Amino acid sequence: MSAEAPVSRLDPLKWLVVAALVAAAVVGNSYYSNESLLYRIIAIVVLAVVAGFVALQTARGASFWALVKGSRTEIRKVVWPTRQETVQTTGIVVLFVVACALLLWGLDSLLGWLASLVIG
Repeated sequence: MSAEAPVSRLDPLKWLVVAALVAAAVVGNSYYSNESLLYRIIAIVVLAVVAGFVALQTARGASFWALVKGSRTEIRKVVWPTRQETVQTTGIVVLFVVACALLLWGLDSLLGWLASLVIG
């Protein structure tokens, strides 16, 4: 799989369209602040979907989409731990943290006691 998609001369124009759509969503949401929130959210979602579609038509957008598809493939390959393994591992980590905390507390108390003996 190629990491680089062919760059089109229209890519900068497509990114300009994406920026214009995002700006239209922001300005429109502010301008129509008296309208129902539902209508404004629907308009923002529609503009975001259109902007995303236009962005995916660029070289960087195609590379991003390839990364997303590859990530989904890799996530499917992961062997997730069972509930028992998760509980056991969590218990070990908690016990280790408590043991380290007690050790550091004891060391701090000892050094503080020694310092108070030296200082007076």
